[in-house]
Amino acid sequence: MASSTTVELPQFKGRPGWEFTDLSELDLGTYTSAAVARDGGVGELWSLKDPELPAGVTVAVDGDVTTVTVGRNVVLEQPISLTAVQSEGGTLVNQRTRIVVEEGAQAEVWEQFLSAADDLDGIFNITTELVVGDAAHLRYVCGQGLSERSWVFGAQKGTVGRDGSLDWVALGFGSHSGHVLMETRLAGEGADARVTGAYATRGRQHIDFDTTQEHAAPNTTSDLAFRGVLQGRSSAVWKGNIIVDPGAQKTDAFQESRNLLISKRAHADAIPGLEIQANDVRCTHAAAVAQVDPEQLFYLRSHGLPEETAKRLVIEGFLSALVERFPAGPVRETLADTLERRLQLILAR
Repeated sequence: MASSTTVELPQFKGRPGWEFTDLSELDLGTYTSAAVARDGGVGELWSLKDPELPAGVTVAVDGDVTTVTVGRNVVLEQPISLTAVQSEGGTLVNQRTRIVVEEGAQAEVWEQFLSAADDLDGIFNITTELVVGDAAHLRYVCGQGLSERSWVFGAQKGTVGRDGSLDWVALGFGSHSGHVLMETRLAGEGADARVTGAYATRGRQHIDFDTTQEHAAPNTTSDLAFRGVLQGRSSAVWKGNIIVDPGAQKTDAFQESRNLLISKRAHADAIPGLEIQANDVRCTHAAAVAQVDPEQLFYLRSHGLPEETAKRLVIEGFLSALVERFPAGPVRETLADTLERRLQLILAR
């Protein structure tokens, strides 16, 4: 009889959810707690005029917690702009934002997280809670343009009530490394969520997004699209999951992640996932990582365009698919301008 040997079962050696983000360089003991500054003006991603708040709308700041409340059936005509700036190096800041849009109300909130200096070394910890009431609508635009020496960590969650809708835009341009968790929960029947993400990295930046679309009620819809442009030796991770809870019939969910590598050393991982516990649903996903198409470049250059101009046009066309998710108007124009300025910066090297 042949002898037998016992082999141990494979063991997972990483930390679930952190497989692609290296924290070995992070020493929390070297950072001291600090508050954020509320004034902008330093490396702003965008500039919005503060509206006059109508009755039923409040913006309250208590330490590092900002709370926006839009009362029942109130329609906010102009977006609310929030800016948090990390002003000191060697510090850790905790920024919590809670936005509540009550039943039948409509609002738009733009929030940006910035560093006071391009070389600031810090940790920015973000907690965001979005509560969209029944038949209410919220558009939330969140962008981080932190120093490329900073760490960013985020836990963001949106909950949408019956017949409510959430339009969530996430822009990741800054930071050295980190991890951002984005969860959308469609809690009421007829709820809808649209999530749009964009990132453009350079040097040795690392971006990590972990998204969840949870359908907890029947007849709900979600549409998530992330696109990234990577230069230098930068890297990006997008891991997405669609969850359909038991009883959430007639769910319609889609997710995609597409990455364009504009240097040979850039790297991206796109990992879609499905967790379906209902039998009458439509859930689809798509993921792609590619370099600039040489045939497209050849076509443009054959029409007399210089190589750099041709390459830029291809990249702009790749990002325009995100901008076109929005109808013509201020939001679309602001997003297009923000992406254009970031693209100029990463292509300058």
